[in-house]
Amino acid sequence: MVGLIAKKIGMSRIFVEGNAVAVTVLEAEPAIVTQIKTKDNDGYDAIQVGFVDTKEIRITKAQLGHLKKSNATPKKYLKEFKIKDTNDFTLGNKIEIDIFNVGDQIDVLGISKGKGFAGAMKRYNFAGGPGGHGSMFNRRVGSIGNREWPGRVIKGKKMPGHLGNERVTIKNLKVVFIDKEKNIIAVSGAVPGSRGSYVTLLSKKEK
Repeated sequence: MVGLIAKKIGMSRIFVEGNAVAVTVLEAEPAIVTQIKTKDNDGYDAIQVGFVDTKEIRITKAQLGHLKKSNATPKKYLKEFKIKDTNDFTLGNKIEIDIFNVGDQIDVLGISKGKGFAGAMKRYNFAGGPGGHGSMFNRRVGSIGNREWPGRVIKGKKMPGHLGNERVTIKNLKVVFIDKEKNIIAVSGAVPGSRGSYVTLLSKKEK
């Protein structure tokens, strides 16, 4: 699958055939092909692309030398996309927002908002215990132990802990609007992350 990295601008709504559709607005700058990997050399077919311009001082000399092979300017992000055929790509090629069309279904990958330490009710939507006078169980997990066997807390037990800040994939979001001049794309529904964070857009079309 070929894709782009996009910056999350925020949410809005677009009217489609008289219906208001909640959308997430994303800014997807063109990407530069910085490396082509093949089965003969690397064991698999893929392209590496660079996104978001940055200053030379912010990347290592090794990265700078790597990018100069494709005549690319210093890039903040490098990402690989596995594809079936690499013959359609050459070093220095641009991948732009026109790989998507209105009506396409795409997958969006991102890091969800970090919400710190949370109890089991907020983290897993537990119902909690009785909330009457004298109750000391209204927002607690309850028993987590066992009898003699296995005599320990089972791995993966749903308990209080760190909420959010995880890699999340939202599948089959519909492309509702594209502005090729401004590199803006709007997809139906919500995508992970806060405003200003970066997400990966994956085309469902095979390349």
